[in-house]
This record gives sequence, structure tokens and C-alpha cells, in this order.
Amino acid sequence: MNSETGPIEVHIDVTDHDATAIELLADKTTLSKSRLKQTMIKGAVWFTRGNKTQRVRRAKKTFLPGDTLHLYYDEKVLAREPLAPELIADEGAYSVWFKPYGMLSQGSKWGDHCTIGRWAEQHLQPQRPAFVVHRLDRAATGLILIAHEKKAAAALSALFQSRDIEKHYRAVVHGRFPDEEQCLTTEIDGKAATSHARKLDFAEGVNRSLVAIRIETGRKHQIRRHLSEAGFPIIGDRLYGKTEKKGAHEDLQLTAFTLAFLCPITGTPRTYHLSEDKLPRLSSLNKS
Repeated sequence: MNSETGPIEVHIDVTDHDATAIELLADKTTLSKSRLKQTMIKGAVWFTRGNKTQRVRRAKKTFLPGDTLHLYYDEKVLAREPLAPELIADEGAYSVWFKPYGMLSQGSKWGDHCTIGRWAEQHLQPQRPAFVVHRLDRAATGLILIAHEKKAAAALSALFQSRDIEKHYRAVVHGRFPDEEQCLTTEIDGKAATSHARKLDFAEGVNRSLVAIRIETGRKHQIRRHLSEAGFPIIGDRLYGKTEKKGAHEDLQLTAFTLAFLCPITGTPRTYHLSEDKLPRLSSLNKS
């Protein structure tokens, strides 16, 4: 290793019964023990036993001979601090959150401290495990479900797969969107994707439209791709949108604002909405 500022990737074959995670990592790296502990807490240390690999959070965890300890250290990744999400509803077996811009739905081998699931694990009372049920893009904002029991996670995932969860979004797009509702379809990764979009408002001075979207499917970047391909890219979309002027920047103006479904735990209808102040508006776009 040439630098502590990384990225650093280390794989350690365990040969002793009593060695702890912190001892093994400290022996094979030049990172301090305090920094290694923080790296574990933030989800960048793993171990493999047989064909199963999982994160290591405890510095004093011991291993068996034949295990492999993995360190994925990237100072830039570990230094990131996302905006705090907001708890919308705690239903016990699952919870509903407002995910802010920049927070991740899923972590990587380099850490999970910027994910909504890890935040829920650390801040919900009483504390519970968190399971990803569905995802929102890092740049998008809005409602997201987190399950806290494996049974609830499986049941909620089944609802998404069977399209029994109603999902509504709002976006601000470039251009004057048609007055008639548009059914947008395409194939994404070989699978059909369908969105329905209708114009709510138009600002002639800036040539932007406020659009409501309902999706039938949940493919990767579905709404962003559909609107871009239709000629109305979302404001702030750096992947599918227009090239911004030098020095100009706006966050992605896409928000998931309604989730509705039949609760698989209680059998009762559930509908969750975001308040108006969290929705994108033509008159108050986020600029920086």
C-alpha cells in the first residue's frame, strides 16, 4: 500500500482461532485502530466463510481458520455524509421514509453508511434490522419502504413484483409537455417498461412543465429514460438530460410522492403521501 488515503483493498486468510478483526487488519495495514473501527461501522469490512460473505461491524469479532477477512477502504467514500432522511411512518414490521437527494438505496463493498437502510437500523427505536424492498435513484427523492423482518420483506417484495403497489411521482421537465396524458413504453434490459405521464402545469418563461407520473413497472431509471426519450428530459438529470451551462447545477427534479398498497401484515389498505413542501415545483427549483 502506498497511501492511507486509498483506495485500499486487502484480503486476509485467517489461520488462527483467536485473532480478532481489529488485530488482523492492524497487522496487515498502516491504518490506525480507531480508523479501522470506523471503517467497520461504516460497512467496508467483510468476511467470507464457505460460500457466504457478510459485513463485519465488531472490532473484537473472531474467526475460524479458513475464513477470509476483506477490507475495502476508500477515504473519499467513507467521508461522505448524506442528508438525514425523515421517518414518515413506523409500522413495526416495516417503515416508510422520505429519502433525500444523495442518499443511497443500497450500499457497496466500500460501505453502506450512506444508505437509507443503515440509517434506519441505527436510528429507529426499538432498533431492528433493515431489508431493501425497492430502490430510488441516488439523485431522486421521495418515499421508500424499508422492511424490518424477513417475512415482511418477502411479502412487500412480492407486491412490487406483482405490481400491486401503486407508485406516483412528480417531475419538472424541459419543454411544454402535451396536454393529453402520455403512455410511455420501452424495453429496459430486455423487459417491458410502462409509465403514464400528464402535465400539471407549464411555466412559459423558463419553458418547463410540472408532470405527474404513474408507473406500471419499476425498471432502472425508467421514468428518466421515458421522459428523455419523449423529448422532455427531467431538470437536473445529468445522465439522460440536457448538458447544463458551465457553473449551473440543479438537483434531479424527480420525487416519489405516493405509495399505496394492501398491507401484507394486517390486510388493511395503506396510502402514504409526501407533504407539498417536499414536492418539486416550477416556482422553487433547488439551485446551487
